[in-house]
Amino acid sequence: MAKVVKANLKMKIKAGQASAAPPVGSTLGQYGVNMMDFINPFNDATKDMMGKTVTAHITIYDDRSMEFRVVSEATDDRIRAALGIQKGSGRPNSEKVSKKLTQAQLQQIAEEKAKDMNADDVAAIKKMVAGTARSMGVEVEA
Repeated sequence: MAKVVKANLKMKIKAGQASAAPPVGSTLGQYGVNMMDFINPFNDATKDMMGKTVTAHITIYDDRSMEFRVVSEATDDRIRAALGIQKGSGRPNSEKVSKKLTQAQLQQIAEEKAKDMNADDVAAIKKMVAGTARSMGVEVEA
């Protein structure tokens, strides 16, 4: 028989730096889960991405066991890092960011995000990344 899911959580955590302090400790503690069963495997799984903020999708079951999946750095964070900007535009339709995303940068970001996306084709992933860039007020070179 399948386990009964008690909660599905999403947390943004610095890779390799999860600790019992909030948000991890307080969030997992309220479900009665042993937080060290998450912290140690998470830190081991993300030690090669040290310093980047990743998203952890955590499924907690009724018997207090859990599973988690790590999604790499967010697309908008990658775009900002590639362009060297602090933030996107507050009004993306009327005010554009001064820098443009090149096709080479778009290709690189799409290839890095391929394992996390729900598409097989890099061209489709490039379209998703370009859409994220446009929603930030970043123009994409043709």
